[in-house]
Amino acid sequence: MKTKDWTLFWLLGLIWGTSFLWIKIAVGEVSPIVLVGFRTLFASVGLSIIVLANEKSRVGWRDIRKRLFDFAVLGTFNIAFPWLLISWAEQFIDSGLTAILNSTMPLFTILIAPIFISDDRITIPKVVGLITGFLGVVILMAPSIHSGWNNNLIAQAATLLAVLSYACATVYARKKGRGLPPQLQAFLQLSMGATIIWIFALFTEKPLVFPQQPLTWLALLWLGLLGSCLAYIGYFSLLHKIGPTRMSMVTYIPPLVGIILGVVFLDEQFHWQSIFGALLILSGISIVNLRKKAKEHLKGAEG
Repeated sequence: MKTKDWTLFWLLGLIWGTSFLWIKIAVGEVSPIVLVGFRTLFASVGLSIIVLANEKSRVGWRDIRKRLFDFAVLGTFNIAFPWLLISWAEQFIDSGLTAILNSTMPLFTILIAPIFISDDRITIPKVVGLITGFLGVVILMAPSIHSGWNNNLIAQAATLLAVLSYACATVYARKKGRGLPPQLQAFLQLSMGATIIWIFALFTEKPLVFPQQPLTWLALLWLGLLGSCLAYIGYFSLLHKIGPTRMSMVTYIPPLVGIILGVVFLDEQFHWQSIFGALLILSGISIVNLRKKAKEHLKGAEG
């Protein structure tokens, strides 16, 4: 990856890593459905402003109409379905276990992507890198699992189902999303997701409780505008450059961010397991990407 792509990759990991803190704040007052509803609503509003303000983001209605089904699929399986599943599951399992389960996404993606995308093949460096990174997440987060691996298997299964949905949607987005600006792709996906979630909320949330605390509103705004609006512009921009498998490795970064935030702000200790786990995560990401970088240099030399 180029320097700007690496910067965006780590920035996405940082944004999504700090999102867990804001989610915990928000669910202290509102239900997971209301949280996800406002998150997607604020993201959609922010993206609509960006799209309208940027002439490069505008395309003809005919081009958008052809893609509405594709983005309805993405709004369902990359936003509404997994966000609701994970928000529900986090009420019953530890955040450390959630982070580990969420980090299985690259393992799903490497199996699914080659079936539909010819330039995202399974290679030995990819397999070694993905497994190394995943082991790093397990070592990093295992000490924070207090309720045990066998606690609430239904919630764990729901989380894995959400992760599988993410993996399939990432591959689908790479295959179907090309040709549209990243801002517009993000807007179409999140607005579709917001529509689905609010319809679901109106039928299931009785009464529909809205936030009252300023801190909750701040959390929802942060999650919507930074954690979704800007983050998904970066997501679509990077996805079409580096492919689904490497893009999915961003899920290895949030656990590392969480540990660092705990050390800096909560006076938590950085144990040897944390150091070893962090090194494995960094090594796994490097193994997958250094191979690609070597090929790019070789092609440049041949040219």
